[in-house]
Amino acid sequence: MPKNFLRKSLNILLARQTNILSAAFIIMITIVLSQVLGLVRQRLLVSIFGASNILGVYFVSTRLPDFLFQLIIAGALSSALIPVFSDYLGKEKQEDAHKLGSTLLTLGLIGFTILATILFIFSLNFSKLIAPGFSHEQLLLMSNLMRIIIVGQLLFIIGSFFSAVLQSHNHFFIPGFALALYNLGIIIGILLLNSAVGIYSAAYGVILGAFIFVIVQIPLIRNVRFSLKPSFSFKDRGISQVLKLMWPRTLSIAIFQLGTLLTVTFVSFLQDPGRKYVIFDLAQTLAFAPVSLIGNAIAQAAFPVLSREKDKLDEFKATFITSFNQMLYLILPVSVLFLVLRIPLVRLIYGASRFDWPATVLTGRTLAFFSISIFAQSLIYLISRGFYALHDTKMPLIVGAATTALMIFLSWIFIFIYQMGIESIAFSFSIATIVNLLVSFILLDIKVGGFKRVEFIFSISKIFLATFFTGFALYVPIKLLDQLVFDTTRTVNLLMLTGISSLAGLSLYLFLTWLFDVKEASTFLLIFRKIGNWREILSKSEETLDATHIKV
Repeated sequence: MPKNFLRKSLNILLARQTNILSAAFIIMITIVLSQVLGLVRQRLLVSIFGASNILGVYFVSTRLPDFLFQLIIAGALSSALIPVFSDYLGKEKQEDAHKLGSTLLTLGLIGFTILATILFIFSLNFSKLIAPGFSHEQLLLMSNLMRIIIVGQLLFIIGSFFSAVLQSHNHFFIPGFALALYNLGIIIGILLLNSAVGIYSAAYGVILGAFIFVIVQIPLIRNVRFSLKPSFSFKDRGISQVLKLMWPRTLSIAIFQLGTLLTVTFVSFLQDPGRKYVIFDLAQTLAFAPVSLIGNAIAQAAFPVLSREKDKLDEFKATFITSFNQMLYLILPVSVLFLVLRIPLVRLIYGASRFDWPATVLTGRTLAFFSISIFAQSLIYLISRGFYALHDTKMPLIVGAATTALMIFLSWIFIFIYQMGIESIAFSFSIATIVNLLVSFILLDIKVGGFKRVEFIFSISKIFLATFFTGFALYVPIKLLDQLVFDTTRTVNLLMLTGISSLAGLSLYLFLTWLFDVKEASTFLLIFRKIGNWREILSKSEETLDATHIKV
């Protein structure tokens, strides 16, 4: 019986997904695994190196290689390759689709290799440029780590293209599982090599993780009969479509990544910059976990359906609003939970012996400012996909560029004018993100001829009101129990305190949204009641992911 259950479960995970709910479920499973391993990786680094300048140097050394990857590859994959590739598959032009993938991979590898070679040679110069406040010894270490990490990014490009191909075939589990194993590779590298090479172990782990990311996907890549045939042709119509769709997204990513690099520059002018950047990175990693789990998963699963409905605006608007409300319903209580329980969460996840109390408090404060915009970060994923589905990649570019400029401007004022600390950069990020959400939604509303505004505002108002009371339900128990019942210097007591407070707050949220007749509450309650028939639930949906319906 257990073997039969396991076999059926694996068959569901490895099969092509055919609807939004099952796809979102699979994506969430892999994201949870990836996020857990990512947090284990961060906890391991903190337990070995603490909130130290050395660890800060490592975190900064990943920025420029990631910038190149995002610039060369991410724009093509997120907004262009999958829709065009899926269109070919839908028209039963599998050979043309694979030729398109091979050409883009070849061109991407060539472009990345050229830029990576420049970065490899002049890594010290670039390190001085982005982190002028670091010492010369720290900059030398940064440049050496950067050279190792850039090799791993080259492998990561191949794995990312494999993932895009598999997602175009509606396979979501293996790409997500392989990405989670990327973090496992880094963990293995740290554990095996730390005693011998110190912080370099994390950089070598990047190479190992990227290699695993590629290898795990190869069997399924062969199964979908993707054959890599290097090509340099720009004449294919699919290439021109991809280039037309990707350039605004690539430019948007470049602007956002530039803002990320300038954040490093601002941090480098603070006292003890390496330690401050560790705190910033740890808080950001924790805040982005629910964004990836809920925001990215729902947006990624809804994207093919929104693309299919681009010529049927009434259906497009219904799908978008449903996805928007479901995402908001799930992410808002998480946002307030992170805001109220910031210190216990930081202590539970990063609370190693070398992670001291001042670092814990500052990480918690920084997390609080990030938490303000967790809901906005998540919803922007969906709104951007809405624009992409309508073949408008320029509007997210314009809004993203303007709000990134706003973030940079606010950070500059807070750091250099008001002499504020690292948490002020997180606050700048949250303000810019919320502005991005509001402006983007208004522009999408205009583009589709208007959503049902009164019904929409009434619906989200009830969710926000329930979330407001949930904040009090989280705050009161943690204050009372922390002072009167639990000795929170012990991990078990801290875990119990966090669990009790979370249960109280989320239970009230569920009750209030049910009382206020929030549609999403009834939907999720129905799913929970039928959880015993989860296979049946995941196999039925009104919204399919059939590639034959996706038009570009």
